[in-house]
Amino acid sequence: MSSGKDKDNKDKEPAAAEAKNDHEDSDEEASGTSNFSLEFLGRYLATKLKIHGDDKPKEKILEEFTIDGIVSHINKNNCNNIIVMAGAGISTTAGIPDFRSPVSGLYHNLQKYNLPHPQAIFELSFFHENPRPFFELAKELYPGSFKPTICHYFVKLLNDKGMLLRHYTQNIDTLERVAGVPDEKLVEAHGTFNKGHCLACRKSYTQDWMKDKIFADDIPPICDDCPGVVKPDIVFFGENLPEKFHKSITTDFSKCDLLIIMGSSLTVQPFASLIDRAPDGCPRLLINREKAGHQSGLSLFGYGGGLEFDRESNVRDVCWLGDCDEGCLALAEKLGWGDELKELRKQEHERIDKDEGKTMKKDPKL
Repeated sequence: MSSGKDKDNKDKEPAAAEAKNDHEDSDEEASGTSNFSLEFLGRYLATKLKIHGDDKPKEKILEEFTIDGIVSHINKNNCNNIIVMAGAGISTTAGIPDFRSPVSGLYHNLQKYNLPHPQAIFELSFFHENPRPFFELAKELYPGSFKPTICHYFVKLLNDKGMLLRHYTQNIDTLERVAGVPDEKLVEAHGTFNKGHCLACRKSYTQDWMKDKIFADDIPPICDDCPGVVKPDIVFFGENLPEKFHKSITTDFSKCDLLIIMGSSLTVQPFASLIDRAPDGCPRLLINREKAGHQSGLSLFGYGGGLEFDRESNVRDVCWLGDCDEGCLALAEKLGWGDELKELRKQEHERIDKDEGKTMKKDPKL
C-alpha cells in the first residue's frame, strides 16, 4: 500500500490531539478563561524550529531555482547528508493507488467494504470492531505483488554512493526495502507491513507469517499464544508514530545538506512539518505532480515555514512538476547517473521475476 495514511491521510496522534484541543478551547472560551492565542503558538513554534519571517535579507543558496541549480549545489558541496521525504506518488507507477485521486484513488474505491466513511478502514476503533475490511484490502495491496519504481532505485543509488542520510517515507508498501535501501537508512513514518504484533500480548510476527494467514483467508490472523488479533505495524488513526521517527528527526535534519521531497501532498502532520526542520542553508527540491508544501502551518502565522518557491524571497527551493519517476530520472541524468539508474532497475526487476518464478515452482498456490 502506499502509505497507511499515505500522502494524504491524517496522522492519528495529531488528529486526536486536534479534536481534544478543539473541545478544550470551546470550554475555555465559554468560561472566558482562555489565554491561548494563535499568535503565541506561532511565535513558540517559530522559536522551537528556528524559523523566522522574511523580514531580513537571506543569502542566496542556489545559483538558479531549477534542477540544474540543485545539481550544481550537489557537485559544489559534495553533498553526503541528503534526506529524502516520500509519499504515495513514488509508488503509483508500480500499480499501487494513492489515496485521494478522484477516480483511481484508494478512498474512491472502498465502497465495496461498506465503511461508515473511507478513512474508517485505518481507524483503530473500527478495526477492533470489524478488522475484516482492512485485511481484505491488505490482500489486494500486500507487499510482494509490486516492484519498486525508478524513485525507489534512485534512493538506493543515493545510498550506494554514500550520499543518503535518511529516507523518510509515508508509505507502507515496503518497496524501499525491496529496492535494497537498508533498514538503518529507513524511517517508515506511518509504519510498515514488514512486521506485526498481537494487539493483546504484543508477540511479534514476520511479514511472511501474516501474508500466509491473510492469503489463506484466515482473517483476522489470530495470535499463536492468545486470542488476540495480529495487526501489521501500520500506524492507524489513534496510534502513535514509531519511536524511530521521533528519535531520528531530532538528529537528522540539523545535518541535512539537501532535502528532496517527492510524491507527497505534504498535508499529513507531523510528517509535512519536517520540511521546516531543514537548516536555513539547505536547498529543498519538490518533485511532484502538483505544488505542495508552499503553505505550511507556520506560514499561516506569518513566521515563514513551508517551501518558498512561489515567494520573491526564495533563496533555496525548487519545484519540479510531473511524474516522480520522470523527475528522479531527470535529476539522475544531469548528475551523470541516468544509465546507471535505468540499468539498476532493469537488473533488479529481472532478479525479482526470477525469484518469483522460483517461489511459484516451490509453492504453486502463491
